[in-house]
Amino acid sequence: MAWHQAELAEMESGSQAVKRHRHNGTAFAFHVTRRAVLELSSVDLQSPRNNNAHHTQEMGLERLIVRRGQVFTVVLNFNRDFQPQTDYLTFIAETGPEPSELLGTRATFLPTQAQHGNVWSASDFIADLNSLQVSLFTPASAAIGPYTLTMEVSQGRGPSVTYLLGTFILLFNPWSAEDDVYLPSEILLQEYIMMDYGFVYKGHESFITVWPWNYGQFEDDIIDICFEILNKSLYFLKNPSKDCSQRNDVVYVCRVVSAMINSNDDNGVLQGNWGEDYSKGVSPLEWNGSVAILRQWSTRGGQPVKYGQCWVFAAVMCTVMRCLGVPTRVVSNFRSAHNMDGNLTIDTYYDQTAEMLPSQRRDKIWNFHVWNECWMIRKDLPPGYSGWQALDPTPQQTSSGLFCCGPASVKAIKEGDVHLAYDTPFVYAEVNADEVIWLFGDGRALEILAHNTSYIGKKICTKMVGSDRHQNITGSYKYPEGSPKERSVFLKASRKMLGPRRASSPFLDLLGSEDFMHQPVQLQLHLAREPKWGQDLLLMLHAQRVPGRFHLRGPIGLVLHFCAQAVLHGGSLRGPLWRQMVHLNVNFGEEVQWPLLLPYNNYRNKLTDEKLIRVSGIAKIEETGRSMLVLKDISLQPPDLSIKVSERAEVGKKLKVHITLTNTQSVALSDCTMVLEGSGLIDGQISKDLGTLMAGHTIQIQLNLYPIKAGHHQLQVLISSNEVKEIKGYKHIWVAAARAP
Repeated sequence: MAWHQAELAEMESGSQAVKRHRHNGTAFAFHVTRRAVLELSSVDLQSPRNNNAHHTQEMGLERLIVRRGQVFTVVLNFNRDFQPQTDYLTFIAETGPEPSELLGTRATFLPTQAQHGNVWSASDFIADLNSLQVSLFTPASAAIGPYTLTMEVSQGRGPSVTYLLGTFILLFNPWSAEDDVYLPSEILLQEYIMMDYGFVYKGHESFITVWPWNYGQFEDDIIDICFEILNKSLYFLKNPSKDCSQRNDVVYVCRVVSAMINSNDDNGVLQGNWGEDYSKGVSPLEWNGSVAILRQWSTRGGQPVKYGQCWVFAAVMCTVMRCLGVPTRVVSNFRSAHNMDGNLTIDTYYDQTAEMLPSQRRDKIWNFHVWNECWMIRKDLPPGYSGWQALDPTPQQTSSGLFCCGPASVKAIKEGDVHLAYDTPFVYAEVNADEVIWLFGDGRALEILAHNTSYIGKKICTKMVGSDRHQNITGSYKYPEGSPKERSVFLKASRKMLGPRRASSPFLDLLGSEDFMHQPVQLQLHLAREPKWGQDLLLMLHAQRVPGRFHLRGPIGLVLHFCAQAVLHGGSLRGPLWRQMVHLNVNFGEEVQWPLLLPYNNYRNKLTDEKLIRVSGIAKIEETGRSMLVLKDISLQPPDLSIKVSERAEVGKKLKVHITLTNTQSVALSDCTMVLEGSGLIDGQISKDLGTLMAGHTIQIQLNLYPIKAGHHQLQVLISSNEVKEIKGYKHIWVAAARAP
């Protein structure tokens, strides 16, 4: 039958409409069923399922935390079944204070049958009665941060209604091959993303100290504090919209975090202190982990936490970067150059009594220095420079106007490509600069005592994957010391860094002559027994004639002055705490040994918290008038700490921990305090005053823990006293899931 358009009247009652039509003069009336407007009843963001799929379950299951470049699902519950032919959905994801599609902080996307390309999308719909499961995809190039997810619902060309679906946090995704932080090894991902504890290596290359650290990146509030750090940066405060849009770039985010961990330019997390007065805060040696530092910074409104030094800065940055999804590790460089003038040379001076003199220049050689490496693709550099990148949050010099450093490609450092961004010349000098040691007297440099080309960057190490031991990664930063390749790289970097300045030093001719290398005697200092704090130190001087056509055949007389000084972490030394003078005659073909005793009373109250002593000797050769230098650094070992767990650990179940400390020193340890920390084992910290521990006595502490999370965890214990600040111990604890009731 053919119908002609006629007068139409419509009355609605619920979902029923009465329609009247006239055809060939005959009136018809009939009822039609109209579908109710589609309304959203509730949303299930499926946080537990999604977080597990995105490796964020350790951050909690209550809210949605996902990684970019990977699908996550949500379930939409409506008042009726969804009809794709007539019901229209539009999804909107926004981040930052002023979301903009132009800046990439706002994305609007329609449903599609399948996900295509590296773009925001909603696809793979599964309908079940009035519910609709939707797969949402975030591109691997999206900006990280907290997002708001909304949905517009409309029917036909009618008006739309906007619903808030919820919020989620988007992180970098090292599991995604499309992400710039992609790391194609599950073993390495477990170490550099999922491991929430580790070690920092300190001390001296010959006696490396293992320093356990609680990174705690999965503690409940740490992810919020990480974005709070980004939101307090000078970049955000200057232009919030632009800053948020650049958070898609891991290089940019790393530089912002590097600047914000220190407080030199802003209200960063930590205030550095390389002196010896920590009365207005906490000594850097007394931190066990990052969590307490980050929480204190946040709860006090972004006021810098007092105090940090390099290992604290680097460990806190490791926490932040792992939390944000960037594979990160902590690296220690033993004998690290602080070369402020960029001339690849560090000058140190000794007087004729063997005392190391304070330098008027800012150049220093630190006993060790700690920084970070982050794994990423460097699209801003030529091919071949991706992988590990050095970043240093310790405030040393400015980069683009702020105290930050990196990322500098480790490959570029090794190859001497110091022209590549960022801050590669500074890091290159930290591991490759030469040291020139001068004898100083009468207000001038008298002669060169040593030119050390392999002293700086002596050993570079990080935690070995899956082990408590350290891994030597010096070969990643430089070719073997003294090899033709290493020297050619050094010359290439020197030409780029120094340019016309290469010939500007008045001492280059003296340095180039290398006369100081041809000495008739070889001197060495060795420890005769293990050095322990609280005991006399016994050293042995070995003097041996060196055969050669340049040297005298008869006996040689030596006048030796020895000096011992306490060494600060930053390379400075305190005044002399012990001196001794020795006269020796060394015959041709003979080796002479001479004992040197440094009594405990000489250093008892004169050491820094580092407990490091440098013994130096200047020998004057009577026959030639030339001088020689011999050095020995001594790291004093603190008492040992024992931690035992007597039973199986289980979530929520009492776990007995036994801690034993024996004071092996010859003096009492006064005002002893103990601090325990360990993510998954303790919420925050446990502190306890222990009083005074007399010499030779043992203290035993028993306490109960109630583990919070299942899995591998590390308990860190720090006992401090007025005499020794860093008596540390740790215990690995496997925690089983709670048993079903």
